[in-house]
Amino acid sequence: MAKVGSPTDTPEGAADNEFSDIIRWRSDEHDSVQKKTFTKWINGHFSKTGKTPIKDMFSDLRDGRKLLDLLESLTGNVLTKERGSTRVHALNNVNRVLQVLHQNSVDLVNIGGTDIVDGNHKLTLGLIWSIILHWQVKDIMKDIMSNLQQTNSEKILLSWVRQSTRAYDQVNVFNFTTSWADGLAFNAVLHHFRPNAFSWEKVEALPPVERMEHAFTVAKDQLGIERLLDPEDVAVQLPDKKSIIMYVTSLFAVLPKEVTMDDIREVEALPKRYRAEAEVGGAPSAQGLTPGESGSSPRAESPSTVTETEVNLDSYQATLEEVLTWLLSAEDTLQMQDEVSEDVEEVKDQFHTHEAFMMELTAHQSSVGNVLQGGNQLIAQGNLTEEEEEEIREQMALLNSRWENLRVASMDRQARLHEVLMDLQQQQLQQLSDWLTLTEQRIRKMETEPAAGHIDGFRAQIDQHKALQNDLETEQVKVNSLTHMVVVVDENSGESATAALEDQLQSLGERWAAVCRWTEERWHKLQDTLLVWQQLLEDQDLFKTWLTEKEAALSKVQTSNFKDPNEINANVRSLAVLKEDMEKKRRTLDQLTDAGQDVVQLLQSADAAGRIDGDTEELTQQWDNLVQRLEDCSNQVTESVTSGEMPRAEERVSRGDGRHGGGSRRESVRPAGAPAPPRRGGSCRRPGDQESGGR
Repeated sequence: MAKVGSPTDTPEGAADNEFSDIIRWRSDEHDSVQKKTFTKWINGHFSKTGKTPIKDMFSDLRDGRKLLDLLESLTGNVLTKERGSTRVHALNNVNRVLQVLHQNSVDLVNIGGTDIVDGNHKLTLGLIWSIILHWQVKDIMKDIMSNLQQTNSEKILLSWVRQSTRAYDQVNVFNFTTSWADGLAFNAVLHHFRPNAFSWEKVEALPPVERMEHAFTVAKDQLGIERLLDPEDVAVQLPDKKSIIMYVTSLFAVLPKEVTMDDIREVEALPKRYRAEAEVGGAPSAQGLTPGESGSSPRAESPSTVTETEVNLDSYQATLEEVLTWLLSAEDTLQMQDEVSEDVEEVKDQFHTHEAFMMELTAHQSSVGNVLQGGNQLIAQGNLTEEEEEEIREQMALLNSRWENLRVASMDRQARLHEVLMDLQQQQLQQLSDWLTLTEQRIRKMETEPAAGHIDGFRAQIDQHKALQNDLETEQVKVNSLTHMVVVVDENSGESATAALEDQLQSLGERWAAVCRWTEERWHKLQDTLLVWQQLLEDQDLFKTWLTEKEAALSKVQTSNFKDPNEINANVRSLAVLKEDMEKKRRTLDQLTDAGQDVVQLLQSADAAGRIDGDTEELTQQWDNLVQRLEDCSNQVTESVTSGEMPRAEERVSRGDGRHGGGSRRESVRPAGAPAPPRRGGSCRRPGDQESGGR
């Protein structure tokens, strides 16, 4: 047999590309349907709890708050949410979601916080499906699963559907995709339990989309089931399995649940090719069949799903060549994969690339099985010559051998990638643990260090905290990498190893979250304290300036030796204004005293308390001195007025400039018998006056 060239150079290669395009298109189509269905399911729960509905699932769930709202409605527990808008807040919220899911035994595979925060479509859908599967599917079916001692909820649901539609010859449900595309299965389930609700014959006559519209309307009006599906999304060649399971589970929840072990055994007896989900074209897959394997269903299969045809040699050879073309390409692809890297991120990429390759092998397994099955049928038909039969046997042996070699080599590479990746990831975990230990020690030191006694020192402590924040931002990149950890469970590692790794991740996640919370909370506290302290100092400076101005104003007030009544009145008015200003300002001093105590309480520092209390005492003393001077001045003016003295002409004898230590001194000459004027106190004096020595 001639060696087949590269698929890209042959018609078969073009068919492979077309096949890939169909797979990619169907995947995107299913994602779109799931997004609509899951959004309706989430908003259905929000409508019951009064929460705002979501519009775009991929963007609205990114900060984790809506996910926590959903889990609150499902668990009945109040879950704390971080209200900040930074990426750290979003990651903390989503990590809290993952923690709650772990506590409720919800299985998540390769879904990390950053996947949701980054809006990864596939993994966001995967996360919501895991939530739906746990609370919508398994929770509803847990009692019947327990009674029947079954763990496969899908098998029970399929058994219930087949039992419910047994009387309808036109309906044969063997999966949750193609069996529902014509709309009859939905109506059959409803008609079985509500036979008087509508005419089955009329429904049969409708086109598929109208059949589904009818079923969804009846289910909504009579059973209160939300319209999670749109008819145009189901009436397609390959409907979305998850969306249909969701809707059928809603029917199962409100209708009688009659499932027996006989029903379960009937489903288990279905040939695998009928139970497997169709990958392309809507036909049942032959995946898992080995040469010579066959099966029969307890119920008649519809002509559209099973057609027994006689295999001819030409069709067998064409199929064989197509499969070998793909096999050669797969062998080349495996050989061209790079050596396993030593960088954890590169190994993750290699692992995911190889994982996609393994999925491709799985998708083509049915094609290999079909060729082997076709070869066996050709031999069994007995129409071949001995040479032809021998050639077919050799071809089958060669195909089986090369397939097995490819499968084993692929599994060996997968095991090697897993081993290296787990080792590198474990190193990452240890590095993070070591970093957290040092950071926790650093935090304890910062917690025990008292606040600085001076505001400049306090600003230095804030700069020190900023350095910690910068270190957290740097480490965040490594933490994000850990949220994409790859964990593979196999017979060698076992569930205990996986559980230990999950516990380790949870512990590190809790420590990381605690460090982030402490850092953020302390930052806000430092900022609040700095603002209050700065405001206190500014207010103290303003008050001190005001006191100084009033001291200067009081020093200008004249208390004796008045020339006329107008001069007396002017000074009395000045004193009255000063007194009124001080009465108004008294409250400011009290407020400054209280503000100082607030800052002391925030700082919890003896040095700072001493400095602030000292500043407050200094202001209080300055205030008291001003009050005393004002009182002295007022008394002196009063004495001057009540003494009855009115200013008269003075005889002045010039004796120099009136300064101490020499020169002339001026004196007033009083009439005989006139009382001496009151002596001016040190608090109030006219500008230029000097106190004389003992007279």
